[in-house]
Amino acid sequence: MERFDSILRMLARAAERAPDREALVCEDERLSYAEYARCVAGFAAELRELGAAGERVVLLMGNSIDFCVAYFAAHASLAQVVPLNPLYTERELTAIIDDAAPRVIVCDQAVARIASLYPAVSVVIIGPRERRLDRWRDDASLLLDAEALGRETLANLQYTGGTTGRSKGVNLTQGAIAVNVGQCLECLPVAWGRERLLAIMPFYHIYAQAMCLHKMPYCAGTLVIIRRFDAPSVLAALVGERITIFSGSPTLFTAMLAHDEFVRTPLPDLRYTISGGSSLPAELLQRIEGITGRPVVEGYGQTESGPVISFNPLHGPRKPASVGPPISDTEVQIVDLERGDTVLGVGEKGEIRVRGPQLMSGYRNLAAESAEALRDGWLYTSDIGSFDDDGYLYICDRKKEMAIVSGFNVFPREVEEVLYMHEAIYEAAVIGAPHDYRGETVKAFVVVRPGARVTQEELARHCRNNLAAYKVPTVFTFVGELPKTGVNKIDKKKLRTI
Repeated sequence: MERFDSILRMLARAAERAPDREALVCEDERLSYAEYARCVAGFAAELRELGAAGERVVLLMGNSIDFCVAYFAAHASLAQVVPLNPLYTERELTAIIDDAAPRVIVCDQAVARIASLYPAVSVVIIGPRERRLDRWRDDASLLLDAEALGRETLANLQYTGGTTGRSKGVNLTQGAIAVNVGQCLECLPVAWGRERLLAIMPFYHIYAQAMCLHKMPYCAGTLVIIRRFDAPSVLAALVGERITIFSGSPTLFTAMLAHDEFVRTPLPDLRYTISGGSSLPAELLQRIEGITGRPVVEGYGQTESGPVISFNPLHGPRKPASVGPPISDTEVQIVDLERGDTVLGVGEKGEIRVRGPQLMSGYRNLAAESAEALRDGWLYTSDIGSFDDDGYLYICDRKKEMAIVSGFNVFPREVEEVLYMHEAIYEAAVIGAPHDYRGETVKAFVVVRPGARVTQEELARHCRNNLAAYKVPTVFTFVGELPKTGVNKIDKKKLRTI
């Protein structure tokens, strides 16, 4: 497996070796790798003229070919990319932009108003009305130079979701991101010039970057972009674009499973499906595999780890509910929850800590938080997990989401898995709620499948049959839908306000 010093070199190699290969598809627009590289080179030159080198470039735009070009162009200009959610409120965005202190903001017309709040920052509007790509795609004089980037060059300033507090800016180097691409592809091998990957997850999120933006240039594959999710469009793309790799999230797959045509439509070109962004309930995994007839592979990671830590191998034993063994060159240990310095044994639950070449260099402007997360070369993840006898990792929950009921630890994910086993449940989320006597109690929010009926008493009985008594929810709240974050994760912070 070839390793690179920067992700830009992956794109440069694809353009050199497969110039006519289709690189990007979005609705009616298509770019070859030669055109992709020229557009990146042209935009990089414009960014350098604006003083981007050594500074930060904010990307504030939805999924599009323009995003892909801007992303790699910022790297080629020697800037650090800051991808942000264009659906954030003005309050959320200004807090992050103030912290990032960018030299340039690249945005589409829909969010240009936010950029106008920063008169000292250069603003580049890109999109259908500003056809920069048309100027560059056929200009053979534009050459992509990837040699100036080194392993230690800052590549991305990736802000965490901020659903549990202040959003932190994670500094990732070119080397950390590039090595993680190679580590992942050892678990999920790809064929040079043959893969077609459907991209639905938002590109500002590190999961979509790792599994889509970086993965396809590595193998000169085609990235088929969906601007906004809707089940009929996704199904049409899966079939019409002859997709070989389907990348998504549990909430996206839940929506697809509710689409009758998805259940009935054969997908002969599909090789495998990747799930990420949040934990995939075993019941959902089995249903997707049953419909597609292809494996679903789930991994584990976080922004601070570049992002991938472990993955179920495509060719090898895959275990439902496990996120697989650690990827290559990566050490993972389970340590005690109190001090984090005692390594626990097989089957014991504790905090996951990680050591490897893909880790962040630290948080921007947060020295104390960096020192807390990175200790003696280890990244302390705040996730709780355990290993089985075969070295496969299981994620129990987030340390901060664990409930303590009458002194007993309750991991919401375990309760959610049991709820998903009930045939009437479409979606479920579990939180700990304050309780005068027990300290905390378990509260479940459930969405019932269309046409199904179930009572609180029936769900409680189902849980008692599958869980210890202290883990059984004392409250079941029936809702029409669960609140989601910008990256389609269930928003537990908002649930705690209900």
